[in-house]
Amino acid sequence: MRTPIISPFRRVRPPSIAAKPLQPGDNLRGATLMCFSMLGFTCNDVVMKFVTQDMPLYQAITLRGLVVMLGILLLALREGGLRLAVPRSDRLLMAARVAGEVCSTILFLNALQNMAIGDLSAVMQSLPLVVMFGAALLFGEKLGWRRMSAVGIGLVGVMFILRPGSGTFGIWSLVALGAVVMVTLRDLATRKFSWGVSSTTIAFFAAVSVTLLGFIASLGQGWAAPSLSQLLLLLLAGAFLTLGYMTSVSAMRVGEISYVAPFRYTSLIVAIIAGLLVFGDWPDIWTWTGAVLVVGAGIYSIWREAQLRRE
Repeated sequence: MRTPIISPFRRVRPPSIAAKPLQPGDNLRGATLMCFSMLGFTCNDVVMKFVTQDMPLYQAITLRGLVVMLGILLLALREGGLRLAVPRSDRLLMAARVAGEVCSTILFLNALQNMAIGDLSAVMQSLPLVVMFGAALLFGEKLGWRRMSAVGIGLVGVMFILRPGSGTFGIWSLVALGAVVMVTLRDLATRKFSWGVSSTTIAFFAAVSVTLLGFIASLGQGWAAPSLSQLLLLLLAGAFLTLGYMTSVSAMRVGEISYVAPFRYTSLIVAIIAGLLVFGDWPDIWTWTGAVLVVGAGIYSIWREAQLRRE
């Protein structure tokens, strides 16, 4: 009997999450997946920023979410079904991850409506440093003075981008920082999941939670009749986001994290190019300086961690 696409009783361990030793080419595959992930997320951001200029934000989130849910279900069908039953030991983690996913999405998209996409992406590049610092606080992971210094330099870079006290710093800068904090919660929860929770399950719960909250919020914001071009753009955004969801989880399960993680910074390049071509935004010298500090500090931290592991 064929396994249904959704089954709360499915007990077959999905082959996509089976733990395997590092194989030749895994690092390259992981890096490729990470690049596709950053491409998917950033292109989704560009489309959503464009669409929400004329469409209510939460309506756009809801419609895009329906596309993402359908895409994940189709991907799950290829794996034999979507397992909705989460092991008891992982339920609190799933709740924390859902909270982080929902809050980060709402905060990020609100900031995206009101900030240049290149500036916002530059702020989000501090995420690996904040995650590393959060892991040290919550999980007791050790940080030497070199990596702590890198965290400090990265945060200085964020201050260069936001420039507190200047005319560019406002409520949306704080919203962007809030998005970083909530994405950190999401990523720290993801790191602790057992192998009994598949990538598609994690992505599906994220998509459902964001779509549901978007629909509830849209009832107060109101809906507008979408045009055909807006619907096609939201379909495109949903496809990009599905790509981002699936490849981001898979990227961290293929190859060595110290090799794969630096490719996260490709999103900044994509965001700056897209911001220039679509919106005519070009980062100023302060944003460039801050981005160099943030990215440089992040890459050094990842390199230092790899060096310590070899030692």
